[in-house]
Amino acid sequence: MESSPTALPDIKEELVLMAPAEKVWPKVSTAEGLGSWFMPSDLEPVEGQEFTLEAGPFGQSPCQVIEVKPQQKLAFRWGKDWTLTFELAEQAEGTHFTLIHSGWDADKLTEFGQAHAVIRERMAQGWAGLVQKLAEAVK
Repeated sequence: MESSPTALPDIKEELVLMAPAEKVWPKVSTAEGLGSWFMPSDLEPVEGQEFTLEAGPFGQSPCQVIEVKPQQKLAFRWGKDWTLTFELAEQAEGTHFTLIHSGWDADKLTEFGQAHAVIRERMAQGWAGLVQKLAEAVK
């Protein structure tokens, strides 16, 4: 399937976390873990589970878990357009972590009436800092 001509590239952040996957997994797959570096939520790693991200000044964002592979991958729909995926790959020196924030479209507005293109740039910068917070959280 070809992407639409207005599709914007996914946001992708990768880094090696100095911790085994079993220590990283709870930080990306539980409400308590996610709250320690990203946003408060009532996430449970159960496919089909609906949950809410507490997005501060933007209020509550409805989400739904769409894929769970324990200690390897968690993906969820975020709001009406986005998918957020966390991938973990165990390595000798730690865990290779990949974050993919997809669903960007230059023709769309967020639930808050802001252009995807504008929010994507803001969030790309934000994710760079957030994955560093995750690195601190798993130490």
